[in-house]
Amino acid sequence: MTDLSALDGATIAFDLDGTLVESAPDLIGAVNAILVSEGYRPLPYDQGRPYVSRGARWLLQWGLEIAGEPEPAARTAALFGRFLDYYGAHIADETQAFPGVTAALGTLKAAGATLVVCTNKPTDLSRSLLTKLDMSGLFAGVVGIDAVTAPKPNPAHLVEAVQAVGGDLARTVMVGDADTDASAARGAGTPLILVDFGYTDIPATQLAPDVLLHHFDDLAAACAALLGRRRAIAP
Repeated sequence: MTDLSALDGATIAFDLDGTLVESAPDLIGAVNAILVSEGYRPLPYDQGRPYVSRGARWLLQWGLEIAGEPEPAARTAALFGRFLDYYGAHIADETQAFPGVTAALGTLKAAGATLVVCTNKPTDLSRSLLTKLDMSGLFAGVVGIDAVTAPKPNPAHLVEAVQAVGGDLARTVMVGDADTDASAARGAGTPLILVDFGYTDIPATQLAPDVLLHHFDDLAAACAALLGRRRAIAP
């Protein structure tokens, strides 16, 4: 049996989109709803999915650029409020947790870990999504882009998310899917786990995570191993 004792009192911080949940269908769907309503062609799903980690505003602007809009930044600014309204109303139409997520989070909590969401998604939308997916009770906090002094990739986001739930950065692991998560973890000095099925235009292997996760069944053991290793080398 895997020794999970290192998880007791630890903090595990999670990215949301592309890490815990497959949300690309609803995010790209919302982008396309706005594009089509304005007479633009939709963004192909397979073309958009790797870039979801760059954020909805970037995705909408890129969709406008691909569609031939001569002033995509200005049009994005004008249309983004409508995007947020549409997305908020359709946030969980097709979005679902990745396989094994709920069980893995339950194992971490049962072993004494505190869980926090550290996401560049707005906090209210993040909480709404987690509530609709019956996942909100698993987390001690949800810290979105609007609740920090600087968002990922700035390490301040991770540091402040850990502080928000009373955690110790020296006993924290970051779990994500993209370069923003990798940069935040490296800047904060925490171990990094990346999933290999998320949203990134840079292959996760190239981001040099401490652990590359293929399935959430392996998450608790990976976190415990990383935390145990840190505890062993601590002065």
